[in-house]
Amino acid sequence: MTIKMLVFDYRDSEKNFFGTNELENFEITFYSESLNDETINDISKDDLDNAMVISVFVNSEVTENVINSFKNLRIISTRSTGANHINKLAAAEKNIAVVNVEAYGSGSVAQYTFGLILALVRSIIPASEHIKEANENCANYVGRDISKLTLGVVGTGNIGSAVCKIAHAFGMKILAYDLFEKNELAAKFNITYTNFNTLLRESDIITLHLPYTGTNYHMFAAEQFNIMKNTAYIINTSRGEIVSTQDLYDALLSGKIKGAALDVVMCKDVSFKCSQLSQKINYSFACLQEAKIIHELVKLPNVIVTPHIAYDTQDAVDYILRMTFIAIIDIIQGGTSYRVY
Repeated sequence: MTIKMLVFDYRDSEKNFFGTNELENFEITFYSESLNDETINDISKDDLDNAMVISVFVNSEVTENVINSFKNLRIISTRSTGANHINKLAAAEKNIAVVNVEAYGSGSVAQYTFGLILALVRSIIPASEHIKEANENCANYVGRDISKLTLGVVGTGNIGSAVCKIAHAFGMKILAYDLFEKNELAAKFNITYTNFNTLLRESDIITLHLPYTGTNYHMFAAEQFNIMKNTAYIINTSRGEIVSTQDLYDALLSGKIKGAALDVVMCKDVSFKCSQLSQKINYSFACLQEAKIIHELVKLPNVIVTPHIAYDTQDAVDYILRMTFIAIIDIIQGGTSYRVY
C-alpha cells in the first residue's frame, strides 16, 4: 500500500535526509509553506482527498478547518516536541493520531545557550560591530569570567540537564528550579535545587528550559525582574510565552537587569523565520504590539535576538526526520509509542 504524505514547512536542511533515505511505500509531496487556514486553499484537490499523513513544524497552525479539509487523513506528525499548534479536539473527533518527536537537539540547544551566554557576558557582538566601525576605544567591553558567576537553570529536563553539564565544565556555581528535582543530576554536577525566588535573587545568569503549559504564561515579568540582580542576564531558548517582552524591555531600559538573549518570542506570527518580521495585515492586535516591542528590543546593545535556531543543527534535523518516520510507521502498524493524542 502506498501512503500519500504531505510535508509542510519544508526546508533546505531537510533535503539531504530525503535525498539519501529510501522511504518505501511513501508518496511524498513537499510544501515550503506552513499549513494554516490560508494555505489550505492552495492545496490540490487530489492532495486533500488522498493524503493519509501530513507532517508540519511549529510554524503551521493545524486548525479545525485545516483538519476537516482533508478527506482521508489518519496521522498528523509534528517535527517538534510541542503540539499545541494542532487542534487536539478536531483531531480526536476524526480519530486522527497526532505524533511528535521527543528530546531532539538537547545538546544543540545547550551549546547554543552557552554561545548566547558568552556573547552577552563578554559583549562579543557589540565589540565586533565596534571594530567594523573602526572605533579604537574598547573600554566598554570589559566582561566577566563566567567561572565566577552563578547560573540559575529553570527546568532540568533533557536540555536543562545538558546545560548544567556544560556549566559544571566551566566551573560555574549552579542553582536549579524544577517541580521534579533530579538527585542524581544534582550530585553529578554539584547542582543546588532551590525555590524560585532564591534562584532569582542569587543568579548572575538565568536560563529557561521548560515547556509552555499555559499556567506559566509570563512566568518572568516585572515582579521577577525586580527580584533579579541588576547585573543579571536572562536567556530564553524555550518558549516565548514564558517571558513578558514588554516587561523585559522596561527592565532593560531601567537597568533592573543587565542583558537578555532570546531565541524565541511570544507571538508565533512575528517569528523572524530568518528574515525580517512579517508584515501580514491579518495579525492580531497583540501580535502587532509584540512586533513593535521586539523591533525596539533588538536595537539595545545588551540584547541578542535570534530566529528560533537553537536546536537547528544538521544532526538535530536528521534525528527529527528519522524519528518522524519511526513514529508514523509505528502508528500504521497499530502502535501508540509516539502518540501525543
